[in-house]
Amino acid sequence: MDKRIIECVPNFSEGRNKETIKSITDAIESVSGISLLDVDPGEATNRTVVTFVGSPEDVVEAAFRGVKRASELIDMRKHHGAHPRMGATDVLPLIPVSGVTLEECAEMSRTLARRIADELNIPTYCYEAAAFTPERKNLAVCREGEYEALPEKLGHEGKGADFGDRAFDDDAARTGATTVGARDFLIAVNFNLNTTSTRRANAIAFDVREKGRPKREGGKPNGKPMTDANGNVIMLPGTLKGTKAIGWYIDEYGIAQVSMNITDINATPLHVAFDEVCRAAAARGIRVTGTEIVGLVPKRTLIEAGRHFLHKQQRSTGLPDAEIMRIAVKSMGLDELTPFKPEEKVIEYMIAPASDKSLIDMTCSAFAEETASESPAPGGGSISAYMGALAAALGTMVANLSAHKAGWDDRWEEFSNYADGGQLLMDHLLHLVDEDTAAFNRIMSAIQMPKSTPEEKTLREKALEEATLYATEVPLRTMEAALDVFPLLEAMASTGNPASVSDAGVGALAARSAVLGAELNVRINAAGLKNRQQADRLTEEAAAIAAKAIEAEARVLKTVNSKIK
Repeated sequence: MDKRIIECVPNFSEGRNKETIKSITDAIESVSGISLLDVDPGEATNRTVVTFVGSPEDVVEAAFRGVKRASELIDMRKHHGAHPRMGATDVLPLIPVSGVTLEECAEMSRTLARRIADELNIPTYCYEAAAFTPERKNLAVCREGEYEALPEKLGHEGKGADFGDRAFDDDAARTGATTVGARDFLIAVNFNLNTTSTRRANAIAFDVREKGRPKREGGKPNGKPMTDANGNVIMLPGTLKGTKAIGWYIDEYGIAQVSMNITDINATPLHVAFDEVCRAAAARGIRVTGTEIVGLVPKRTLIEAGRHFLHKQQRSTGLPDAEIMRIAVKSMGLDELTPFKPEEKVIEYMIAPASDKSLIDMTCSAFAEETASESPAPGGGSISAYMGALAAALGTMVANLSAHKAGWDDRWEEFSNYADGGQLLMDHLLHLVDEDTAAFNRIMSAIQMPKSTPEEKTLREKALEEATLYATEVPLRTMEAALDVFPLLEAMASTGNPASVSDAGVGALAARSAVLGAELNVRINAAGLKNRQQADRLTEEAAAIAAKAIEAEARVLKTVNSKIK
């Protein structure tokens, strides 16, 4: 289950005063859930680019605090720098990383822009996915004329800010205007070539980048660029949407590269760009020998790539994430120049707090020892969820072995689909291992609430009822998820690799135990509910699921035993 993570990359109009920059980043980091990934000041541009990530709520709050501090410390009337700018916080994009859509980020951006205008009195424009008009999707349109043009733009229809628009005044003169928006994640990547020719690298870049190359007279490389009736150069577009690229030579490595920014990773995922650059290079007698990712990437980028290359090999994609990413690394040569370490390049791994320890991150022996200790959690609910996860893992294993069985090449996709489904079930049940323990801890927290006054007693009773209901619903979800494993196990027992049929049988035993074990937790927790109608409903649902699991186990074992005979 993906965590909800977004990235924010605000650009502040100060790149020289280290104390000012530190004060702004301190304001951002004052939000506890934020991970500050990068601070990149530029003296000539007099501009600092800050990168931080976290949950949407935390990132939006941190962004607001950063804008507020910048407005207090940066006076745009005194600002000079080489980079285009029009505000103390010049541009502020929100970027979806995982579990959040671009549309959701756009809505957050508009809400943030309104808050900046209302609470800080800073005029704000909305751009990219958050834009209210097609023209303002382009940042250059919003920032046209830069800071110096604000007196002619603010308060003027069609040119004024989207929020906080008014005539140019002293406050606007001091803070300038801020452009807030939402855009997709940008991947900076270099494709290594077995050539030292910058010209040939450029030719490949022009073949693939969206902008393409100028159309020339006679179709000759040295022909004069052709123009349209308005005098604009006619461009022959490249093959990859949402990309910008050039060719260059890197002294450090002694090779030429195609350097690319993928600005729309939905239109052009990394693996698609890799394959297309390989094709364009081969057409010019050149090979792509490897790939270099600059900065960080979302986890899904590597997962999508790994699945793509496994699919091309007609191999099952129902594998753990770590194995899928390893395939991506090897397929694109991400480790050709330097070792590629996912824990240092994947955003989700970079921001995982060191203190965020979970039961499923333990070794098998540590988990068993923790269960055996005098601590009441993890208990039967977590163990039931883990048995369900093991049942799904066994079904997935049989599917993967079947997909790779000699002579069954025409069935690889059938079994790959089963394995994909098994991985999802396993991940869900592993999540429930920790959620069950969290549910128990929630009950303990409610029990420990004060109860000295009638008001405190009422609050404590309400919290305890809610926590008990939650602790009843979690094992019911474990039952549902474990029951969902049986179709996979039945299919693998019937049509999977016959040499592994016993593994499907063990999976059925584990799945039934998971269901029946979780049912005990539903019943014991439901007994503590004051709402007896709700308690009866939950226990009846649990009993029905248990009966189905017993029947499903019998079907799988009948098939398994018939094949073993």
